Amino acid sequence: MSLPRFWDPDGSRHGGTPTYPWRMAPEHLLTRRQLRARGLRPGGQDVAAQILWNSRKSATGPRAAYLYRLDLAKPVRPMTAGRRAALAAANRARRTCPACGCDAGYVLPAHLGTCLPCADGYAAAA
Repeated sequence: MSLPRFWDPDGSRHGGTPTYPWRMAPEHLLTRRQLRARGLRPGGQDVAAQILWNSRKSATGPRAAYLYRLDLAKPVRPMTAGRRAALAAANRARRTCPACGCDAGYVLPAHLGTCLPCADGYAAAA
C-alpha cells in the first residue's frame, strides 16, 4: 500500500514543513478558521504544518492550508467599543453610494462603484 501523495509528517519532501493530505492532519493541528470556531487565534506562533491538496480551481499547482498548534493558541481578543465603532464606520462607507450619497443597504459592487439604481441611470431620471 502506498501513502498518499502529500503524506510527509517529518517535512523531508516539502521544505521542512510537515505536510498532510486533505482531512488527514492530526487533531492537535488546526487551521485559522478551526481555531476561530473555538474562540482562539494563532497568537504569533509559527506555522506548525500544512495541508496540501490538488484543486481544479488552481492552475499553479496544489493549494495549501496552514496549521497551527492548539496548545499554543490564545483566546480571541474581545471587541472593544472603539473597534466596534471603527468597523461600523468602515461598513457604512462600503454601503454609501458616492453618486447619490444614500445608504444602499448592501455593499456596493466594486465593478460598478455605485448603487444599482445609479448604475442603471434611474437616479438621473428621477
